Amino acid sequence: MNHPWHGLIDDAALFPPEELPMSAAVPAHFTHQRQWYADLLGPFVVPMTRLFQLSKMIDGRHLRVNLNVPGGEPALDAALHDLNRYSTVRLAGLEIPLADSAPGALVAKLDRHLAPETAAYVEVPSDARAVAAVDTLIGSRHRAKFRTGGTVASAFPTEKDLAAAILACAGRGVPLKCTAGLHHAIRHTDHRTGFEHHGFLNVLIATAAALDAAPLTTVAGLLTERNAETVAKEARDLADDGVTAVRHVFTSIGSCSVRDPLDDLLSLGLLAHPTSKKENRDDLVAADRA
Repeated sequence: MNHPWHGLIDDAALFPPEELPMSAAVPAHFTHQRQWYADLLGPFVVPMTRLFQLSKMIDGRHLRVNLNVPGGEPALDAALHDLNRYSTVRLAGLEIPLADSAPGALVAKLDRHLAPETAAYVEVPSDARAVAAVDTLIGSRHRAKFRTGGTVASAFPTEKDLAAAILACAGRGVPLKCTAGLHHAIRHTDHRTGFEHHGFLNVLIATAAALDAAPLTTVAGLLTERNAETVAKEARDLADDGVTAVRHVFTSIGSCSVRDPLDDLLSLGLLAHPTSKKENRDDLVAADRA
């Protein structure tokens, strides 16, 4: 990892709440790739049902994607078959829910069907069932994916449940990704919906504590912290080496916005704008408006 925030933001612009049309999301992704913060950008997340639409938009350019397979294991064969039809769509990772599949059987099938260098993010419940599910990923190249929000309040896990999931991964050496409701750095209440949103920096410092074998109450407490400077100081105190070590466990967030997490890191002083470089302002405005 060549930067503490390298690959932090998987571009999920097609997903709620933004749900950009493909005609806006794809050009914006390519625009982000040309900016000074391009190293923060992870793959473009695309549902399997929209691969054909995506292939038309990229117009022969190569694009790294995380393929989202919401149908789970029964839909995996069809998803990979469709992907193979588009030579310029490169599979960076696969995101698939555990759903009703037997965890061991799903992992075995992923191993058979994916190239050795390709990992899957297996979406597991962010609740008491997480530990058993994470156990099935021990020793594999695959990773856990936790849903940390959505369009209803019940989609947001409690800090205790999310802390237990983080501890399960940290204690077993299983990398994790969080998705949905996590595009801001600090824990907050959305003034429009009243939903309690976790912060991605809260998850970062909670993961650091989990790697130090902190108790559940400590990890959960870090997830509830709302003071931006307190959270930023905890992250800053990790230093670059510490952040990098934590990021090997907490790999990325799926965010419908690239600019929101970027702007938060800038405003908190955890990322510096390279003023010696001139970015293309027209491109940046286009990305913001997409």
